[in-house]
Amino acid sequence: MAGTSPAMTEQVALTVDTTAAVDIAGVSFAADLSGALFWEEQRLLVVSDLHLEKGSSFATRGVLLPPYDTAATLGRLAAVIARHDPRMVIALGDSFHDRRAHERMSAQDRDAITALQARRDWIWVSGNHDPALPSDLGGMVATEVAIGRIRFRHEPTGAIGEIAGHLHPKARVSTRGRAVERRCFASDGERAVMPAFGAYAGGLSIRDAAFAKLFGTPAFTAHLLGDTKLHTIAASRCY
Repeated sequence: MAGTSPAMTEQVALTVDTTAAVDIAGVSFAADLSGALFWEEQRLLVVSDLHLEKGSSFATRGVLLPPYDTAATLGRLAAVIARHDPRMVIALGDSFHDRRAHERMSAQDRDAITALQARRDWIWVSGNHDPALPSDLGGMVATEVAIGRIRFRHEPTGAIGEIAGHLHPKARVSTRGRAVERRCFASDGERAVMPAFGAYAGGLSIRDAAFAKLFGTPAFTAHLLGDTKLHTIAASRCY
């Protein structure tokens, strides 16, 4: 394009590469490369399974991991919030790895959460790891959130219009003669399961029977989080 600066070209490429359109029950969302989901019409950003303080939780049981997962997760969340500037953020359950995770958080990480919540609504949806959410970290608490035909909850039921987390979907594909495994969104166009956003969150293969049972068929789609863009692949092509 004549007159386009390298910086502008890079910015345009970044915008194109880091999101992919995903329709759920007739509503258009943008799946973000970070693992977040953005509903532009509502200016709503959704993230799932942050599992904050998982590293410190393991440390209490003698399993030593680098204690930087909370800061890393919040840093990635800050970046995606800056990119989309949402009016509301929904954290879709298991935001904290255990019931006492918030007590182990550093002052810096608490301040980071406060900064992320500034000038926007924030809803913590309860999950199986954090059924009793802390009251001293701002935001509202809910078991689920319904907006029009879309319902946000932690554990999926398979209902039409449902966006859930909990299962931590991941997919493995073969590319250029090697296996690549990535977190992914899983959707059949009527409902969706979000990838875990947390730095230390694990994953469950989309070929697990839990997904076929949820969607009622193995014929659903995986949106893999690649290095620079999302890759949309039929679940049947994954292994």
